[in-house]
Amino acid sequence: MNISQLPLNALRAFEASARLGSFTKAGMELRVSQTAVSHQVKSLEAILGVSLFDRLPRGVVLTDEGQTLLPVLSDAFGRMSATLSRFEHGNFQEVLTIGAVSTFAYGWLIDRLSDFSQAYPDVDVRLKTNNNRADFLEDGLDYFIRFGDGAWHSTNAVQLMNAPLSPVCAPSMAEALKSPADLKAVPLLRSYRLDEWSRWFEAAKVEPPSIRGWMFDSSVTMAAAAAKGAGVALVPVTMFREELETGRLKQLFPQTVSLGRYWLTWLKSRNETLAMRQFRDWIEGQASAS
Repeated sequence: MNISQLPLNALRAFEASARLGSFTKAGMELRVSQTAVSHQVKSLEAILGVSLFDRLPRGVVLTDEGQTLLPVLSDAFGRMSATLSRFEHGNFQEVLTIGAVSTFAYGWLIDRLSDFSQAYPDVDVRLKTNNNRADFLEDGLDYFIRFGDGAWHSTNAVQLMNAPLSPVCAPSMAEALKSPADLKAVPLLRSYRLDEWSRWFEAAKVEPPSIRGWMFDSSVTMAAAAAKGAGVALVPVTMFREELETGRLKQLFPQTVSLGRYWLTWLKSRNETLAMRQFRDWIEGQASAS
């Protein structure tokens, strides 16, 4: 069947009726009468040669054919609406979807987003946070800001900044911790990277204890737990400057260990759009300045 033969108003009438379960409600949404909606749906059924609804005394119920058609139309109308919404005030807004590890988003990026928006008002930024694991295609990401060594398969990577780790805790707990060896007597909160504490103790020249503290998938929640007195957290201290400056957390010792950096990454198969290039230039400049 040639899709050009299908009347748009009839497709809209069907989608609204199926979604709302009523010709009357669909008419109210589309600002036409219930009779007009019913006629449009009947004309669509005549063209397709199938019944899309079972008409009941208290509404309508989708047939198997209607259930097959509904998600396709809902997706199509949703995409059309999303695209058209980007044409506002005569300007086209390009969508830029960025994934970022939650620690970087919380401790650095969100404080600077307004600066990017002021510089590039026609870029519609979508930010998704995660725990360093994401799928570019499945999550619809243009860029992914992640922590590691910069070596990811089929991925370009631009270094943004170092992120040295150091122990922090609540000020009340810090009073009893005078040397790195004292950490053996308190709970040590852990991330899913299991070698972090052992590497830090090695840098501090102390035999590492058996680590049995709670495990977290985000430094943000781990630092929050440390601030509440749950234990000592090993975190990238540059991402928690506000907590350290306000006294919610205290850095215990000057020793740090660097196990990775933050990187801006994107697929090698992805052609950079104008918005992507603008964001990359901007974030590299911001990272250099900080």
